[in-house]
Amino acid sequence: MILLKLPYPPSMNAYWLASGHRRYISKRGQLFKQAVAEFVIEWKTPKLGAVPLEITVWIHPRSKKLMDIDNCLKPILDACQDAGIFDDDVQVEELHVYRGKPIKGGGCTVMIEELTRVATETQLG
Repeated sequence: MILLKLPYPPSMNAYWLASGHRRYISKRGQLFKQAVAEFVIEWKTPKLGAVPLEITVWIHPRSKKLMDIDNCLKPILDACQDAGIFDDDVQVEELHVYRGKPIKGGGCTVMIEELTRVATETQLG
């Protein structure tokens, strides 16, 4: 299991920018990816390679103001992939997201585990 305590991620609205036909990652998105990469290096986070994954994310907003918690997921997954924790976000078979308690400045906690079981629709009935 890998546990990451990360800064508050940019929303998808602030992650990608466009200029004409060109799309690119915003400065805020680049800074978040850099912060994740630095965390991975500092804490010697192991690399999981190409195994199936289960990822659980707790988004800790900056305030009690309601926000879409799913809007932050793609920047988190992209940053973890770019930092080398896993090879590709297509490996994510299970994804859970929770609204955590607000904290000053915001943040997110990410738990990444190798998936040992796969729920199928036939198991659900």
